[in-house]
Amino acid sequence: MNSKTLEGQITYEQIVINKNLKYFKSSSLQNQKTFAAELQTSLNSTPKYISPKFFYDENGSNLFDEICSLPEYYPYDSEIEILKNIESGIKPYVDSDIRLVELGSGSSIKTRLLLNALYNIQKNVEYFPIDISDILSHSVQELCNIYNDLKITGLIDTYENGLNFIEHYDDKPNLISFLGSSFGNFNHDEGMKFLKTIHDMMKHSDFLLIGFDLKKDAVILHNAYNDSKGITAKFNLNVLNRINRELEADFDLTKFAHYAFYNELSSRIEMHLKSLQSQKIKIPGANITISLAKDELIHTENSYKFSISELESKFTKSGFEINEIWCDSNRYFALILAQKI
Repeated sequence: MNSKTLEGQITYEQIVINKNLKYFKSSSLQNQKTFAAELQTSLNSTPKYISPKFFYDENGSNLFDEICSLPEYYPYDSEIEILKNIESGIKPYVDSDIRLVELGSGSSIKTRLLLNALYNIQKNVEYFPIDISDILSHSVQELCNIYNDLKITGLIDTYENGLNFIEHYDDKPNLISFLGSSFGNFNHDEGMKFLKTIHDMMKHSDFLLIGFDLKKDAVILHNAYNDSKGITAKFNLNVLNRINRELEADFDLTKFAHYAFYNELSSRIEMHLKSLQSQKIKIPGANITISLAKDELIHTENSYKFSISELESKFTKSGFEINEIWCDSNRYFALILAQKI
C-alpha cells in the first residue's frame, strides 16, 4: 500500500489486492458535500428535490437490477442488443493496446459484453473503472473471478477527477465508456459541460463510447417508468428509506406516492415523490424539519430523451467527431463512438 499525488493537488491511497488488481482511493472525498449537507439545500429549495445519485444504496441498487429485468423497461434490453453485436463495429477503431475505462463501476452483463469484445480483439485486456462509491472495490473482485487474467486498476473518486487521473496516468490510449442512459439525467447545460470535460481530458488516440435513450412513443416511455409490478415506485420511494436509516428521519412511506410522467415539451421523463397529505418531517441527521403540502412534489430525477440529430449537434459543439452510431432494432437506444477532433 502506498500513495500517489496528482500534480500536487489530490493524494490517492493505492491498495494492491494481487498482481492483477489494485485501486486508488482519493483523499479528497472526505471534503465533498455529505448526504446530509446536500439534503439541507435540496429539501429547503423551491421546488424540493433529491439528487438521483442517492438512489443507489444497496437496496436501491438491487431494485434497479429488478427494473432492468422488467418487460416495460426497454433501455436495458436495447443496449444489451447493441453490445452483443458491437465487436465487429469497434474492431476497426481499437488496437491491441487500448484500455477500457468505465465511468461507473460495472460487474454487470453490459460491462462483460464489452470486455468479451475486447478479449476477441486483444491478447491482454486492461480495465480501469472509475466510481465515487466504495462498491467499486467489491465489483472489481467479481470481475476478477470471471476473468483470471484481466488487469484492473480501479479509482474511487468523481468522474472528473478520475478522468484527470487517467489523463496524467500514462500515454496508453483509452476507450472511455459511459454505458446506460445516465447522460439523460443531465439538463442541457450540464450535459454539454460533461461532454466538454471528457473532450478536454482525452488524448487524440482515445475514444468515447456513450449511451443515449432516444425519443419514442409517449406510451412506451410512460410504461417504462410506471411498471405494472410497481418496482420503479419502490425504487423511487427507497430514497426516503435511506434518509430514514442514515439520517434518522421520520418519513412515512405510506404518505407518499411515486409519480412519473413524460414531459413532451422538455422531452424528458420526470420522476417525483408526491406527498399524499400535509405533513412535517424531521431529519435530525441533517438538522432540518421540512413541511409538505398535500400533493406537493419532491423531484427525484429527469431522464431526457434525444433525437439522433440533437446528439450529432451536441457532439459537434463539444469538439467531437462521431465515428459510429449504433441503434437497436427498434431504434429505442443509441450507442455513440466518438473521438476528439
